[in-house]
Amino acid sequence: MLDSITPLLSDPAAWAALVTLVVMEVVLGIDNLIFISILSNKLPPEQRQKVRRIGIGLALVMRLALLSIIAWLVGLVQPVFSVMGNEFSWKDLILIAGGLFLIWKATKEIHHTVDPTPSHDVLDKKDVMISNAGSAIVQIIILDLVFSIDSILTAVGMTEHLPIMVVAVLAAVTVMLLAADPLANFIAKNPTVVMLALGFLLMIGLVLIADGFGFHVPKGYIYAAMAFSAGVEALNMMGRAATSKKDQALLARGVADRAEADAQAAEARAAADPNG
Repeated sequence: MLDSITPLLSDPAAWAALVTLVVMEVVLGIDNLIFISILSNKLPPEQRQKVRRIGIGLALVMRLALLSIIAWLVGLVQPVFSVMGNEFSWKDLILIAGGLFLIWKATKEIHHTVDPTPSHDVLDKKDVMISNAGSAIVQIIILDLVFSIDSILTAVGMTEHLPIMVVAVLAAVTVMLLAADPLANFIAKNPTVVMLALGFLLMIGLVLIADGFGFHVPKGYIYAAMAFSAGVEALNMMGRAATSKKDQALLARGVADRAEADAQAAEARAAADPNG
């Protein structure tokens, strides 16, 4: 093992491949992290961090496990059947299934967000918490598997050195682990960001299905659109914050003016009735 690692340490091309792959793995991990954050925020507060840690830990385990059977994994891209001249591999079927699941989940969450009909919060019941946490973990496992296969196959396409793939995966999952709580808390505190993130999940699901059917959409276009949308939402948030501060300042000024008017009226009454 060391004999295969030592030459890589002095190879500039290997370092360049490592940096490129780490960046790519981190970017690909954003999709996984958004899903985990939204799903964990549906749980009681005391369950959220634990479920996020479990979800990211499972993502790491799956990626390393897939790297250990990389020869079998590469075989998933071989066609298994064809429909009307279109060949489908196991990878294609997994991407299509994952995309459908992601679209179903995002659509369901959007419906719950926009549906004005009140519903009972089952998460407040102690006997349902474990069930819901388990359900969340199962859903995270399903998407972890889809994103992990996509991630590892991307790594295989970028380098042939297994140590570089392992280091890139470890670095990407470490970034996910550090960003999980801040991202989830940010999403929880900003309801409009939740809808934006659900829209991202819908788009990612459609891209996975398109990839499964052989229509490759460049990842750069997808993440550029996500970055643009996030930038617009950031401007909206800044505008709402500025408006809120202005309204608070006007309210405080109104209260101060009223207090000053009351004080002046009291002084006028006292001056008009010196014996009072």
